[in-house]
Amino acid sequence: MKVLSLFDGISGAAQALKELGVDCEYYASEVDKYAIQVSKANHPNIIQIGDVNNVKFEDFVGFDLLVAGFPCQDLSVAKRDGKGLEGARSGLFSKCLEALEICKPKYFLFENVNSMKKEWKDKISELLGVEPIMINSALLTAQMRKRLYWTNIPNIQQPEDKGTVLKDIIESVDTERLKSYCITATYSRACPEDYFNHGQRQLIFKANNGKRVEVDLLKDFYAFREVRTEEGKRKRAEFRKLTGLDSTKRGPGDKKFIPKNDGKANCLTTGLGIEGVIKIKEMVRKLTPIECERLQGFPDNYSESVSNSQRYKALGNSFTVPVIKHILSFIKQTNSKSTN
Repeated sequence: MKVLSLFDGISGAAQALKELGVDCEYYASEVDKYAIQVSKANHPNIIQIGDVNNVKFEDFVGFDLLVAGFPCQDLSVAKRDGKGLEGARSGLFSKCLEALEICKPKYFLFENVNSMKKEWKDKISELLGVEPIMINSALLTAQMRKRLYWTNIPNIQQPEDKGTVLKDIIESVDTERLKSYCITATYSRACPEDYFNHGQRQLIFKANNGKRVEVDLLKDFYAFREVRTEEGKRKRAEFRKLTGLDSTKRGPGDKKFIPKNDGKANCLTTGLGIEGVIKIKEMVRKLTPIECERLQGFPDNYSESVSNSQRYKALGNSFTVPVIKHILSFIKQTNSKSTN
């Protein structure tokens, strides 16, 4: 199979195809040197072709598969002033359209966040001529991660729920070992209050010392979610009354963190802030790189060729491998039926 992957990252699509047993001639467009380093360490035969803006799509006419997880920074509702497809980052979707038009691949698969405005989702669907399929990574991993997938691969069904939860991917509950994972010289604040107020990611401490954690609700394994305090709700209502807008920035006194009760980790991001903080028995800590790899469906130590900070960034940007594997498996099913 000949594959062109735009915004390839750490080659999640290549890993999915490898696990499906598909032999590939795989071309990857990526600019992040650390992501490329991870990709090369795991898939040395991938041909790196550089910046998508410089790719000559005429060289890839008739390829079997075009895949792209185009940048979401201007599309996600997490960015209040996002400019959608007109933004500097998400506007690179135009390169996907250009590649699709010139390369005319047999199949294409494009991915982006579910949390985008309906007008942008509808515009992308109109330009591609297909409606997206929303798949939550939580069906196949322990991570809540809703993504939209635009594809012409036929007959795709929702995956069956594997029932994987946070405790299934924990690397260790040895608190002495956990301390060695997390304390670094780059984080100077050393009290639980600072952890939750300022997003400190390295500290470990007993959960019942964390003033913003409702410890009477906790079980052995869980992640946190952010909610508004009563003061935060009051400010939001006041802001809405004055401006008609429904969002305000949350200061330290406007938010608190409570346990998630679904057994899943939060959606990973590149910075691994509060979404990467978990509780294990009496200890609170951040997710380890290996645990993040497991949440995204990569083999253990897949990203070990770069620093931990770059590992978190790369994994937060990546595809969830089991979801991509599930979608691409329908190519094999389609090809199998056509040869019978």
